[in-house]
Amino acid sequence: MSIRVLLADDQELIRTGLRLFLDTQEGIDVVGEAQDGEDAVVRAAELRPDVVVMDIRMPILDGVAAAARLTAPGRDHTPRILILTTFDLDEYVYGALRAGAAGFLLKDAPRHRLLEAIQVVAAGDALLSPTVTRRLIQEFAARPSVVARPSPLLDSLTPREREVLVLVARGLTNGEIAEELMVTEATAKSHLGRVLTKLGARDRVQLVIFAYANGVAPAGQ
Repeated sequence: MSIRVLLADDQELIRTGLRLFLDTQEGIDVVGEAQDGEDAVVRAAELRPDVVVMDIRMPILDGVAAAARLTAPGRDHTPRILILTTFDLDEYVYGALRAGAAGFLLKDAPRHRLLEAIQVVAAGDALLSPTVTRRLIQEFAARPSVVARPSPLLDSLTPREREVLVLVARGLTNGEIAEELMVTEATAKSHLGRVLTKLGARDRVQLVIFAYANGVAPAGQ
């Protein structure tokens, strides 16, 4: 089945360019366009896309607020959110992560990366490029590292699972985690799966946020 995509950007030329490319790709069905965040929320409810490719800065309702609405608990349909960003305002990126975005793509990325990103988030995975991960870690490193009351969910993790959480927060891939822990990649994936389940996290993006917010990966690491 094709991946149903909604494009949300306040610039018509951007939407047109994205659509012209995606319409030529097998397995992608662009079901609609939205010109601002409010329009994206309305159109997503009508069209029920699998993925919303959304600009982060738009009028009426920005991408952060729109992502929060689209991923709010209790919605009849929850699409995956792929944020388009020029990445010059880190606070927007941090806010979008907390709002439930599943991936980030820089606007100057090559076209094949857009296709790859849509496929990754549609499959239920998270897309955090090394650049995004580094900037996210820098954002957390600039914040106070003292956590008043860490989540009790941390107690459910084994020492090895806690290690995996720290390595995810550092931006390591599954292969790099396996190498760091001297285990197979399959074993690393298994550990990661258990961490996601125990912490009730949707993807590794949420694990990064959880780790830094709860002092598991102290600022500066």
